[in-house]
Amino acid sequence: MPAPQTRLDGIVPPDIVRSAYAELVVTDLARSRWFWVDMLGMVVQHEERDALYLRGFDELTHHSLVLRRGDTAAADRLAFRVRSPADLDRAERFFGARGCPVKRFPAGATVGVGESVRVEDPLGFVVEFFHDIDPVERLHQRYDLRRGAEIARLDHFNIVVPDIPAAFAHYESLGFSCSETIEDGEKLYAAWMYRKQTVHDVAFTGGAGPRLHHLGFFAHESAQVLRTCDIFGSLGLEQHIERGPGRHGVSNAFYVYLRDPDGHRLEVYTSDYFTGDPDHPVLRWNVRDPRRRDFWGNAVIESWYKEASPVLGLDATIQPLREANVDESAVRVGADGLGVVTS
Repeated sequence: MPAPQTRLDGIVPPDIVRSAYAELVVTDLARSRWFWVDMLGMVVQHEERDALYLRGFDELTHHSLVLRRGDTAAADRLAFRVRSPADLDRAERFFGARGCPVKRFPAGATVGVGESVRVEDPLGFVVEFFHDIDPVERLHQRYDLRRGAEIARLDHFNIVVPDIPAAFAHYESLGFSCSETIEDGEKLYAAWMYRKQTVHDVAFTGGAGPRLHHLGFFAHESAQVLRTCDIFGSLGLEQHIERGPGRHGVSNAFYVYLRDPDGHRLEVYTSDYFTGDPDHPVLRWNVRDPRRRDFWGNAVIESWYKEASPVLGLDATIQPLREANVDESAVRVGADGLGVVTS
């Protein structure tokens, strides 16, 4: 990915490498550890009385998920790694010029992470930018340690926003490219945007927001997605399986969506594709194509559209919601119209 170019206002955005980690507030840390570690197989890199720092087997950085105990379940922040320490200054200037609240944190404010900049972005999410992070032991061939979903790495954030075009424009100004959209020629219903050379680092779901729709975790094989479902089913815990398994039209991912004990949603998936060519074309799905959300035409349940995690602001309070400009689930066609087909 080339370095970002100077924008019309003369301010260079930070050079973002990839989505790097998320922090979730959970109400019962022991129960969350059971779900994320015992059931899904994430690696505990660091543990404190009120927090767990987890990673996947392919990851060489300290963590990709922080679970912090709190009274109310919420998404705290989403973090992107930047290419150099100088990009922290760029982040500070970029968001400061847009009137966004910005705070700078010293190294160690988050375990394993160097100096960082946190902002409350124009969409209402707390986003952190950092460069330095502690390296960790390589585990990608420690097959003896693997269990559950055998999660390899964090791949993306999917956020619920009331104004999809505004979210698209914001991330485009940060140097993100677009891989796929859902639209009807006039309205933009959803978009997938990337910095690393995969389908997305961030995607937008239309709805009352800001909220976190899900965190996406990559597994190497479709068998691991299926095995995850079998494990939950064999224990009589199928209620944690919200949607799938199936294959998306958008991204081509073979997926399953799960809900953790606090209702936070995650996707375990495999089989997306390379987007690294400079002329990579945008794949545009019509909102009336029943294959766009599930390539096999399976119905999308209402909770997947309507439910999501609240998010905290930079002041650590729950962000108020703004109502959506468009509602994709109201387009009642095939699978993505909750199974109702119209002519």
